[in-house]
Amino acid sequence: MIRKGKIRFSAALAVLMFLAIGAVAQDPDEIEKVFTEEVKLNVSAFDKDGKFFAGVTADDLVITESGRLHQPTSVRRIPANVLIVMDTGGEMRRAKRIDQTRKTALSLVNSLLPEDSVALIQYNDKIEFISEWTEKKDEIREALNKRLNFGKRSLFYEAVQTATDFLQKTPLENRHLVLITDGTDSFDDGTKRAAMIKDLIASNISVHVISYTFLEQKELAPVAGRLRKGEPKPNRYPDEVINTLPNGVRDTLRAPRLGSISTDREFLGKMKERADALENGANFLFNIAKDTNGEFLLPETTDEMLEKPPRISRMIDSSYVVTYTPKNPLNDSIPGDVREVTVTSKRDGLEVFAKRKIITQTKEK
Repeated sequence: MIRKGKIRFSAALAVLMFLAIGAVAQDPDEIEKVFTEEVKLNVSAFDKDGKFFAGVTADDLVITESGRLHQPTSVRRIPANVLIVMDTGGEMRRAKRIDQTRKTALSLVNSLLPEDSVALIQYNDKIEFISEWTEKKDEIREALNKRLNFGKRSLFYEAVQTATDFLQKTPLENRHLVLITDGTDSFDDGTKRAAMIKDLIASNISVHVISYTFLEQKELAPVAGRLRKGEPKPNRYPDEVINTLPNGVRDTLRAPRLGSISTDREFLGKMKERADALENGANFLFNIAKDTNGEFLLPETTDEMLEKPPRISRMIDSSYVVTYTPKNPLNDSIPGDVREVTVTSKRDGLEVFAKRKIITQTKEK
C-alpha cells in the first residue's frame, strides 16, 4: 500500500512552454523537446504566511539555468483556466461514488477566483464534456448537480488524452488540469498510456490530483480479508449501480452468497488485480503532478477529500506567468543536454520555489 496522507507540493514547479513549432517529450524523464528560445514558466508566489504575494515584478526574481543567471523578460498575472476531469466509472469501485465526486468538484469550484474560467469532463464508459469554458460558476454548479452519471468502465487514459488535446488547442495561458480519480483504467492499454504521458508531459499544463486511491484501498482490504475467512461473498457493484437493474437481477446481486473455493480464488485474484491497479495508478498520478507543476492530494477520509481542494485552488490562483530568454541558445545545445531551471526571490518577504528540468533534442526539419 502507498504511504498514507496527502502529498503536497508547496513549492510551485516551473511550467515551460516553448512557442511556435512546439514541444514533444520522449519519456517522463525527458521532459521537453524545444525549438524556440522564449521560455514560459508558471510561478506561484507567497508571503511568509503562505498567502498570495501581489505585485511581483521582473526585478523581484532571479532565474538560474544550469548555473547561469537570467533576468525575467516579463512577469504577468493571468486568470486561470481550469479543466476538471471526473472519474465516474469502474465496476470494482467502492469509495468512488458520484455524490462524493460532485461535492469534491464543488469544493474546488467554490474556492477558485471569480475571474477563473472552468470546464468539466466526466468519464466512465464514455468521455463527455458536461460544461465548456465559462466564468459563470453557477453554470458549473448546475452541470455538476444535474449531469453526472456513472458507468461500469473507466476510460482513464483516453480521458486524460482528450483533456490534454482540448487544453492544447485553446489559445489560453495559465492552464490547469484537475483530476478527481483513482488513476485506474479498465483496459490498461500500454500504447495509449505511453502516448498520453508523452503529450501531457510535453505540454505547459499543470496537473493537480485529488486521488481516491487511499479510500479505495481502505474499502478493499476488509473485503479480501472476509473472503479469506469464508464469509459471504460481498457485492462487487455499488448500491447506486444495483438500484438501476431489473428486479430479478437486483435481488440476485443482493442475495447472500457463499462462494465455492474456485470462485473465492477467482474473486481474490480480481481483488489482487484491483489492489495492484490502485497502487500503480497512485504512483502514476503522483509523478504526473510532480512533473507538471501540480499538487497531489491523497485524502484518508471522505471529509478530508472535501476539505482539501482549496489547497489546489490556492496554488492555481497564486500563479504568475514568467518569461525569459536562455543565454545559451537551446537550439545550439547538444541533443540530450540537461538544464536545471530554478526561480528564486530577491525581494524581502516574497517566497517563490520553482524548478524544472529541460532536456534538449535535435530540431526537426
